Amino acid sequence: MSRSTFSRRQFLHRSGLALCSLGLAGHAPCAAAIEPIKRQGKPRLLLSLAAYSFRDFFKGAGGARKTDPSARSIDMFDFVDYCAEHGCHGAEVTSYYFPKDVDHEWLLRLRRHAFLRGIALSGTAVGNEFTSENEARHREQIAHVKTWIDRACLLGAPHIRIFAGNAQPDAKAKAMKQCIAAIQECADYASSKGIFLGLENHGGIVAEAADLLEIIRAVNSPWVGINLDSGNFHSADPYEELERCVPYAVNVQFKVEIQRRDQKKEPSDLARLVKILRDANYQGYFALEYEAAADPWKAVPEWLAKMRAAIG
Repeated sequence: MSRSTFSRRQFLHRSGLALCSLGLAGHAPCAAAIEPIKRQGKPRLLLSLAAYSFRDFFKGAGGARKTDPSARSIDMFDFVDYCAEHGCHGAEVTSYYFPKDVDHEWLLRLRRHAFLRGIALSGTAVGNEFTSENEARHREQIAHVKTWIDRACLLGAPHIRIFAGNAQPDAKAKAMKQCIAAIQECADYASSKGIFLGLENHGGIVAEAADLLEIIRAVNSPWVGINLDSGNFHSADPYEELERCVPYAVNVQFKVEIQRRDQKKEPSDLARLVKILRDANYQGYFALEYEAAADPWKAVPEWLAKMRAAIG
């Protein structure tokens, strides 16, 4: 970035990060921390489905069920068709199940296919980590996310789910600062393409709402929010943590089970979650990401019907 293109906002923001890195800001959010998303109008939840729900059935994806030669096998075009046939507004096309040699032409074919089926590509998802102590790998992870920002732009998918990463307890503070800097770099690039980045509450350094919110507030980008996964908080009260995070959500994934600390899995309270989203005036995609043990070919349509009824 040249001196002439380095904006005052970026200078003030990165100066704030420098204070954080020196420990001058403590663990509280920096003064320039981003505010909760303000949405006009009424709550609006759009039904979507994550391709990860059928993770064992994508061609070339492996998985325990694929040991059965007679098992159903699909590709991403089939998945988009499935979303259309089951009344979804959107399809979340997880990047794990794209061809390894995915190219410009393939991405545009998928975009065209989805449009002609009346399906919005609500987003995609990458597997990354921003806490590696290996500098070369760290740069690779940033480059990987930037590559998928370009691909999401071609797809017309406005959102990418990203991860933070893991760290040992004694290295957590350093890992969080590294993660913040990496997300900010990716956010600067994403903003030039009109792509939102949603940091998921996916364990590791963002296993708890407080740490997730600290990172989001410190990144301080209008193109970064939370990819809120309803099944990924494991505290005594996951719903309380979800409620704290919803004001920063740019995408919401619904899991049909939750697991409280030191407890067995239990069915998710769909009505309670929808109320939390509505009370926060959430407007955006509400995607089923099915991970339970039952056969998804039977369970997913049932849960989509329940979600559709719940969101009206």
